[in-house]
Amino acid sequence: MDGRGNAPVTLEEVARRAGVSPSTVSRILNGTARVRDSKRQAVERAIADLNYRPNVMAQGLARGSSMSVGVITQDIASPFFNEALKGIEDSLAKAGYAPLFVSGHWKKEKEVECMSLLVARRVDGVIVLTGMIDDASLMEYAARLPLVITGRNLHGPNVVSIQANNEQAGYEATCHLIELGHTRIAHIAGPEANVDAQQRLEGYRRALREHGLPVDERLIATGDFHESSGLLAVNQLLETRLNFTALFVANDQMAYGARLALYRKGIRVPEDMSIIGFDDLPSSLYTTPPLTTVRQPAYDLGKIAGDAMLGLIHGQDYAIPTIPLQVIVRESTMRRRGP
Repeated sequence: MDGRGNAPVTLEEVARRAGVSPSTVSRILNGTARVRDSKRQAVERAIADLNYRPNVMAQGLARGSSMSVGVITQDIASPFFNEALKGIEDSLAKAGYAPLFVSGHWKKEKEVECMSLLVARRVDGVIVLTGMIDDASLMEYAARLPLVITGRNLHGPNVVSIQANNEQAGYEATCHLIELGHTRIAHIAGPEANVDAQQRLEGYRRALREHGLPVDERLIATGDFHESSGLLAVNQLLETRLNFTALFVANDQMAYGARLALYRKGIRVPEDMSIIGFDDLPSSLYTTPPLTTVRQPAYDLGKIAGDAMLGLIHGQDYAIPTIPLQVIVRESTMRRRGP
């Protein structure tokens, strides 16, 4: 027993054990030291022997940093955003940063409120996941602190945009249905103000046009990315009494609601109606039947956003990798039967 009880080990104790100065230990910890390997190894052994835990917050404050990053999401409870947040958290953790999560709930005024809160907390940067704040306002924020935003195409100092090719993915999702022989394809779009949703809608329209099929605006309904809106949208489409045999839905959650609406109407999937979603949420593998969908790697998207933020904070260039979007064929789509 050393009589210390639960008192934390200090940096000075590590220095004494390693036979170096406290400033040397500090510089080795923050990666700025240029010392011999033998000295570095001595410090690392002392840290391990004493089970030293550096005070990350104190280190950050010494550098004028809060060691925190604000993250504006739309809905923390959303399965898609939840996966993206995990990716951000894992990315930031490797550098000792902590995320502060807030929700905008698809409302610009709420996002502005969240941004003000995060700036007041002196975060080192802000990641905006598919936000509603206009581009001009975002560029003004970027003049004050590092900004990473998904679903936009902004260019300028202190800002990184991350975009997946949603238009191409919407095109390929619709082409999958066309290749199965469907010629009357309805679409449940996401919110009109959402860039990703509008790009998926444009991909749907392009696929129809390129295959010589009419774009019937009456077969396009709008939802809000939640399950209930998918259910309501299908009811709206069926009330038009227009014939359609396939349905491209702008996200998996709305596809779940659409599937329920069809079940309640006695419309079988995929025998009577083929459905393809978007996102490939973990639960899509376990729906009845398993959902054909476009795989969007939400966790990877979050990790890329976190890595980009760390690059901005440390003044390092970070090349944004391509985000692959892939049609995953399961059992909710099949070749059209009959005329």
